Amino acid sequence: MLVDKLEHYNIVTEKLDETVAFYEEVVGLAKGERPNFAFPGAWLYAGDEPVVHLMKLGEARAPGSGSIDHVAFRGSDYAAYKAHLEASGVDYDERYVEDAAMHQLFIRDPNGVKVEINFRSSG
Repeated sequence: MLVDKLEHYNIVTEKLDETVAFYEEVVGLAKGERPNFAFPGAWLYAGDEPVVHLMKLGEARAPGSGSIDHVAFRGSDYAAYKAHLEASGVDYDERYVEDAAMHQLFIRDPNGVKVEINFRSSG
């Protein structure tokens, strides 16, 4: 296999602080160390892995693909996460995929990026 997992995804945003807060408070990631790049941004971690990179939108930048539909994370407690979203006042959609025995929650970050959280049933 040439690749074995998602390393990270990068979002370019005008709403850096709001986006950091969303991924910390709603998704459950933690802001952590980031190299001293020449542009402002933040890295958000799931455990020891920096899985979401944020870049503050600047004047000069190459155009992005604009083609990403969503990014998915694996969750561990469906009921607790759903309760967390409701307590936070975050709108969400949900789906159960019977063939995969998986609950899914869909939310949007402050930039409109769809974030999918998957919860696989055990057993």
